[in-house]
Amino acid sequence: MQYSVMVEYALHSLVYLVDAPTTDSIGIKELSEFQGLSETYLSKVFGKLSKAGIVSSVPGVKGGYKLARPAEEISFWDVIEAVEGIKPIFQCKNILRNHYSYRDDQACSSCSTNPSCTINVTMLEGESYMREFFRGKTLSWLNSELDRVLPEKSRRDRQEYFAK
Repeated sequence: MQYSVMVEYALHSLVYLVDAPTTDSIGIKELSEFQGLSETYLSKVFGKLSKAGIVSSVPGVKGGYKLARPAEEISFWDVIEAVEGIKPIFQCKNILRNHYSYRDDQACSSCSTNPSCTINVTMLEGESYMREFFRGKTLSWLNSELDRVLPEKSRRDRQEYFAK
């Protein structure tokens, strides 16, 4: 299992929006320059975040993006789901439908909802634990962790960069 680099770009970029005053926005150009990322690619990331209601765009010369809701209400899972979509990580193809491991005689059209496939049920249960873990980690939590582990000068320099 591997999440795309879009998830990393999204989380790194969003944490910069946490400290911005609610009346301010940060432009894609500033975010991409500060992080050394492609402006075009980061625009695609923010398009997905905007569509999911995580950020809102502010039009105009001083426009950009800001959080659409409080940081404590935006979880890592919200970001992952916005970027990666909602389909399960494990894609059961029901290859053993006619095998002795299959527990009932009904053919399934979508094994992702088939309670008869023990492997599928187990994989989906594991994904459920992972989702709950990421739902418990919010942008507010991330910001607090960064305050704890990063040098104060590093955090202050970042805030000053985006305050310009």
